[in-house]
Amino acid sequence: MMDISILPAVNATLNGLSAALLGCGYVFIRRRQIALHRACMLTACVCSVLFLTSYITYHSQAGITRFAGTGWSRPLYFTILFTHTPLAAAILPLIIVTVVRALRADFARHKRLAHWAWPLWMYVSVTGVLIYFMLYHWFPSR
Repeated sequence: MMDISILPAVNATLNGLSAALLGCGYVFIRRRQIALHRACMLTACVCSVLFLTSYITYHSQAGITRFAGTGWSRPLYFTILFTHTPLAAAILPLIIVTVVRALRADFARHKRLAHWAWPLWMYVSVTGVLIYFMLYHWFPSR
């Protein structure tokens, strides 16, 4: 039996890696370094797939993690969570279509969609790490 208690940290690490790779991918495409952009973006996809697998595994075993913070932290946490969650669900098909367009060399349509997909994916990745820290480090359940 696997010790699932490490999975929240694994998930945050994978989200953080995705964010870093997205940032690098953005810089590389602005510099017209297509091969490096492609490598970063595909690796970010792999990190996100691994995250999703780990996230589902953890929550299917552990259930819901309740936020223990009080005062100002509660509305902040739930504002982040309520923006993160629907965007996390919506971003998956957006990423898939964006990647498929790039792989098919449909770069004009890829670029138009990537203008929406990239910032949303970045937001979901960064807020995922923030949610982890709020739940497990800054305001942990006692």
